[in-house]
Amino acid sequence: MKRTLIRPDLARFPAALRPLMEGASLYDSSSSAAAEVIYVERDDDYYLKSAAVGALKREAELTRFFHEKRLGTEVLCYLSDEKDWLLTRRVAGEDCTHADYLAEPKRLCDLTANLLRALHETPYDGCPVPDRTADYLTSAEEGYRMGKYDASLFPDNWGYASAEDAIGVVRRDGHLLRTDTLLHGDYCLPNVMLDGWRFSGFIDLGNGGVGDRHIDLFWGAWSLFFNLKTDAYRDRFFDAYGRDKIEPDLLRVVAAAEVFG
Repeated sequence: MKRTLIRPDLARFPAALRPLMEGASLYDSSSSAAAEVIYVERDDDYYLKSAAVGALKREAELTRFFHEKRLGTEVLCYLSDEKDWLLTRRVAGEDCTHADYLAEPKRLCDLTANLLRALHETPYDGCPVPDRTADYLTSAEEGYRMGKYDASLFPDNWGYASAEDAIGVVRRDGHLLRTDTLLHGDYCLPNVMLDGWRFSGFIDLGNGGVGDRHIDLFWGAWSLFFNLKTDAYRDRFFDAYGRDKIEPDLLRVVAAAEVFG
């Protein structure tokens, strides 16, 4: 996880958060342009994320829900004024892109598959996002209208030769996606925290909710391909998760939706 020492002007942060940051070592740990993430190092360590107004509301709600299930960190503060601010406790350990974990790809593949199966068997009553599937399909349509199309997610592109080919599958078969499983929503190696190969929590939960398990399965397999620089672990990941719960036709529907960002 990237950390670059910074010395920001504390006046740009909400007054309620400044006492926590005064005297602490602060590091930029951002991974995208959509949000700034600051690692706050002191006796107890924290992460402070900021983004556009309203952008972190769902993530705050889902992180609280996952924390109640002992699957995520504690939300200490969520503020929304000119920007959104989300303060959480640091999850112990390192994420799954750490060199120690990548050095044992078979073990990593099997562990992340088993963790995902356990997540998907977690009761979801009371989840603050009860229908992620509807939002998911709407996002695919919006991505298509905006001209987004990424044909490089997997080496074989799941067989989609064009944006029209992919959106046709979404429109024809999108109704087959279920809303019956608690999802991470962005199940990739950087979002799974381990402490010496022991699971310590999920992070970055803003895309989660109750939806179709094949969304997480798609991204779990993709992340192994992306981070290990080989697609050799896709089948192993699905085998470790359990083929009894995987429908290849639904994976193809998800792949069609995902090419639209």
